[in-house]
Amino acid sequence: MAVTNVERKITRIGNSLGITLPQEVLDHLQVKQGDEIQLRLEKDGTVSFKRQKKLNYDVLEGIDQEFLDGMQDLFDNYDQTLKNLVDR
Repeated sequence: MAVTNVERKITRIGNSLGITLPQEVLDHLQVKQGDEIQLRLEKDGTVSFKRQKKLNYDVLEGIDQEFLDGMQDLFDNYDQTLKNLVDR
């Protein structure tokens, strides 16, 4: 796929500001309503985002659901801290 520039204006969405994504971008990311994306904020001011990969829980047979929920909470709350540790 050739590099394509897509421009959007920031608009008010409720009490927040946001952008909408055209279908071309959604198709490229292979996402649909309800899917999650991951944003990456770079030190140079750029922002990139990608589709959040879904975990295959089938391979986790025998692992307690409470443990999995705890791990998800850990990553949700400390994701950036863990990523910062990689840079050390």
